[in-house]
Amino acid sequence: MAQQYQKNSLSLFDTVAMGTGVMIGAGILALTGQIAELAGPLFPLAFVAGAVVTGFSAYTYVKMSNAWPSAGGIGMILTKAYGPTTVAAGAALLMALSMVINESLVARTFATYLLRGLDLKPEGWLVPAIGVGLIVFAYLVNAAGNRSVGLLSQLMAVLKVGGIAAFGIAALWAGGFSFEAAEGADGGAVAGFLASVALAILAFKGFTTITNSGAEVTDPHRNVGRAIIISIAICVVVYLLVAFAVGASLPLDRIVAAKDYALAEAAEPALGRIGFYLTVALALVATASGVIASIFAVSRMLAMLTDMKLIPHSHFGMPGTIRDHTLVYTVVIASALTIFFDLSRIASLGAFFYLVMDILIHWGVWRTLREEIGAHGWVLLTAIGLDAVVLAAFAALKWQSDPLIVVIAIAGMTAVFLFERIFLALNPPSHEPAHGSHHSAQEERHEPTS
Repeated sequence: MAQQYQKNSLSLFDTVAMGTGVMIGAGILALTGQIAELAGPLFPLAFVAGAVVTGFSAYTYVKMSNAWPSAGGIGMILTKAYGPTTVAAGAALLMALSMVINESLVARTFATYLLRGLDLKPEGWLVPAIGVGLIVFAYLVNAAGNRSVGLLSQLMAVLKVGGIAAFGIAALWAGGFSFEAAEGADGGAVAGFLASVALAILAFKGFTTITNSGAEVTDPHRNVGRAIIISIAICVVVYLLVAFAVGASLPLDRIVAAKDYALAEAAEPALGRIGFYLTVALALVATASGVIASIFAVSRMLAMLTDMKLIPHSHFGMPGTIRDHTLVYTVVIASALTIFFDLSRIASLGAFFYLVMDILIHWGVWRTLREEIGAHGWVLLTAIGLDAVVLAAFAALKWQSDPLIVVIAIAGMTAVFLFERIFLALNPPSHEPAHGSHHSAQEERHEPTS
């Protein structure tokens, strides 16, 4: 399999397509209904608030990627900030797990829309079975190499950004630019709105996919940052269009009732049966491309962490490179999550992992690297503060409604850092700064070792 790192294999357009592919797949299709459930009639504004928080967060990643573009960008940022320590390794693993969680979230969303399009109830064993099938398909596409991912991402990005934006405009037009979701609603409490922002942030976190493919982007010192900014801007416009379109077509209670397939539910009253089927088709394209792009990035991040000796590796008898193996690991973990967790819990777990990792990145960069990369300290501290407020509100709300997922998240994060502490104590990593320039030179093949 052609799994080597390929310098200059992803153009600016390819990179933006990958970023929007992950974001739009998860953000609109998997999370709109869940955000509406928490935020009430203010749910379109939750996307705006999520974009603001993401904008402050993205500043750190852009500054770091401009300085040191890397094929495993998050791992590079953390090791630059903390060295090869438990904090760096644990936070990087949290990021990788949050990306894998995103794959299972979007895979289950694909299944719910497909079943809804077939006039079947999106429940029972068919949902995880179809989701796992999509993940396996995404593995096969990734196994074909970077060019396949780039071409498919381009095609699907054009289809879905254009199509979903068209859906938003058409539904708003058909709904007479009214906001049906506000009628009869009491309005979301402040705590509920803040908690909804945690999920809205997940709708934008796909920009980290770009960071994790930095060394493979053409002119990475400029284009990684550009791609992040362009992707976030595109998604803000699309998210607002669709949020207002859904709100114009359905009252809030119906949006919440159909939270796993809100766009399809909103399409029929606004656009008729043909519009319903077109929306389902768009959802399938968006979610499929989201899984493909996410697997592409997380497997590379895991490969880099393995090369840096920050996580263990075993080939389990498989031939090929470390990248081949991490691709398989990613698919297996995502499939397990798809089988055992529903959409709401998957999204919650992803939010907890991502926000904790994000706070650690900003703190590490503020503490040790802000002067070296020319970053403004107040921006980094603002990013930390915003993340902390949103995380606290989300945890408090989930503790009231679903305490088990809070316990699972805390236990999972504790296990990750404890595991890394033991692993690094038994296998001290090199302190050489190879990770700072860790990019396309990683093309050597790694022979299987136990």
